[in-house]
Amino acid sequence: MPTIVHFEIPADDIERSKKFYADLFGWKIEKWPGTDSGSSSSSSSDMEYWMITTTDEKGDKALGGGMMKRQGPQQPIINYIDIKSVDEYSSKVQQLGGKVHVPKMAVPGMGYLAVCLDTENNAFGIWETNESAK
Repeated sequence: MPTIVHFEIPADDIERSKKFYADLFGWKIEKWPGTDSGSSSSSSSDMEYWMITTTDEKGDKALGGGMMKRQGPQQPIINYIDIKSVDEYSSKVQQLGGKVHVPKMAVPGMGYLAVCLDTENNAFGIWETNESAK
């Protein structure tokens, strides 16, 4: 069954947001090396991105996330759900009355994502793991 595998937090001030979540929850937040200069020139990899590591009460690694500079004034926190095919689920979203807000895009070497809106205009992401994504 598809489940949430990643969350994404947009921030106006990355340093302020990193400090807030690290101090509040003890989250470890580190710049993702895939966004350093010299990476491929696609727009998704040009954006600086920070990976968030969370742990449960026993200290075991839990659901991970990411943080990035806010792309628009109403950009919400997004939960990404792991599915087998972004194409298949994008079609299902539309058949069920939802919308594909950000169409399928590659995260090179990792997979594909799309951002959708449900019937109530809530945003959520779908994620397809595929190491050959370009």
